[in-house]
Amino acid sequence: MAPELADSAGGPAAKRPNPMSGRVASHGDTPASYGNVANIITVARILLAPVFIWLLLSDSGQLGVLRYVAAGLFILAIATDSLDGHLARRQNLVTDVGILLDPIADKVLIGGALVSLSILGELWWWVTIAILVREFGITIFRFVALRDRVIPASRGGKLKTIVQAVAVSLFLVPLWTFLGDWVHVVNWIAMGIALALTVYTGIEYLVAAWRLRAK
Repeated sequence: MAPELADSAGGPAAKRPNPMSGRVASHGDTPASYGNVANIITVARILLAPVFIWLLLSDSGQLGVLRYVAAGLFILAIATDSLDGHLARRQNLVTDVGILLDPIADKVLIGGALVSLSILGELWWWVTIAILVREFGITIFRFVALRDRVIPASRGGKLKTIVQAVAVSLFLVPLWTFLGDWVHVVNWIAMGIALALTVYTGIEYLVAAWRLRAK
């Protein structure tokens, strides 16, 4: 039988009568609620994704006001990645659901941006597909691994997310309209680095997971 999933306080999560009970914002050693402030911010990031995508596609590549609003909303949403994580660690609000939702929020935002840019013809589809296959493949693997343990994101994975966010932001904000076409070179270099890190960290994650299972 697979071991029970442990919560942030070290006890078996299955024995908790209500995962929504517990601390919401205050610091302490008692179990944190799954509805704590850090997780609420994470869920808000996920809910912002369809709004951002709608704004970006509604602009239809015209680089008008909607494009700038969409870019600003994406940057705001992705920037809160550090906020919810910081709150969770500082207030001891880390929960298993938060560990899972945090990377999902990043993937929904970045994945939505990549697909939208490809639909608009601004990003090659093969780049989008390669990144999405890695991202959602690893996410599915993380859910499957819940039978044994929650596997948090590695440092390399967090760096990958930051580089992806920067690369996508560069594509979203049409800086080339007033700085010149050389900006496109910078954009593609950033996206190339993001793609390389995405593939590398995916392989690194699978190797680490295999080693854990082999113990």
